[in-house]
Amino acid sequence: MTGSATYALLAVPFLGAAVLVAVLAGVVSARRRRGDRPGARAGARGPRSAVLAGVVAGVALLVMTGVFNNVIVGLGIVAYDPALVLGARVGLFPVEDLAYSIGAVLLLPSCWVLLERPGPRPDPRPDPGPGPRPPSRPVRSDRRTEPSRRPEETP
Repeated sequence: MTGSATYALLAVPFLGAAVLVAVLAGVVSARRRRGDRPGARAGARGPRSAVLAGVVAGVALLVMTGVFNNVIVGLGIVAYDPALVLGARVGLFPVEDLAYSIGAVLLLPSCWVLLERPGPRPDPRPDPGPGPRPPSRPVRSDRRTEPSRRPEETP
């Protein structure tokens, strides 16, 4: 790298793409929820629990990234050119190295939302278990029924 190129500038396109995909996923998710309002699914978890799960997973990923990056830099497996680092460090590694983990935290759930196929809603009634199932509505037939015959009347 030459000139004003830094490790942070390498991360900008990746983070920019991750943010755009996350915004698109947010729009798609909001439209899907708006369409679900009349007959909201019973037992479906709301967006708050999804955001909470994403935050917990994101924090776990950032902590693991911090530990792993400190180990590989401390062992000398990876080295950073001091002229290309912004200056701020998290332990032994430059802070801009966290950009890829932050991008992954944005991209994975966003791709999940965008690739989800909205399909038929599951039946909210509990499963009665094994065995014959009663019909969900009475079965009617227009066919005329005849009285049953006794065995001796059978031809």
